[in-house]
Amino acid sequence: MKSQRIFFSLALVVLLSSFQLIKTQLTITVRNDLGNTVEGASVKLYEKEEDYSKEENVAAEGVTDAKGVVKFKELKSLPYFVQVEKDELNNFGGGEQTGKLEANKINKVTIVIQ
Repeated sequence: MKSQRIFFSLALVVLLSSFQLIKTQLTITVRNDLGNTVEGASVKLYEKEEDYSKEENVAAEGVTDAKGVVKFKELKSLPYFVQVEKDELNNFGGGEQTGKLEANKINKVTIVIQ
C-alpha cells in the first residue's frame, strides 16, 4: 500500500510538472501599407492613453523579427496602446489600441504602419 501511494504521488508530480499554464501573451505582426511584413520595427506597449501620448512609462517593448513579428510574454489582461516605428513609417495618429487581452492566452494583433 505504501509503495502504491508513493508511485501515485510520483505520477501526480510528473503529470503536474508537464502541465504548463500559459501566461497572458501578445504576438504582434507589423505590416506596411502594401501588406508586406516589416522587419526591424520598434514596438512599444503602453497601459494608459496618457502614457502613449507622452511616450513615457513603456509597459513592454521589442523589435520585429525577419517575419515582422514581435512577441510579448507575461502581460496583464487589459487593452494596450501600441506604438510602432520603422524609419519614416509609423502608426501615429491611428490610435492603435488592442482589445482587452484574454488572460492565459496567446493574443494576436496585426498593426499596419504607413
